[in-house]
Amino acid sequence: MGDVAMRFLVAGKVQGVWFRASTRDRAQALGLRGHARNLDDGRVEVLAAGSQEALQQLARWLQRGPPNARVEHVEAEPAELDPAIEGFSIR
Repeated sequence: MGDVAMRFLVAGKVQGVWFRASTRDRAQALGLRGHARNLDDGRVEVLAAGSQEALQQLARWLQRGPPNARVEHVEAEPAELDPAIEGFSIR
């Protein structure tokens, strides 16, 4: 089965608490590619592609995030990711 992509919008205390860097580390450990970026409204957007199992593991991790984060809500939706994107970046 091929790779799939998901877009996650994470709300709560998720900016200024190493959320993006921790997400990158988790995504890389799971073999995912994509990015994490802060949004102007205080949320973090995570766009990730890889195996369904790895995405499910990332989704579970995003529910809690790193130790200093306080995740209040995570929205998830299918997404498209440019197949040429390699690795996982922070924007």
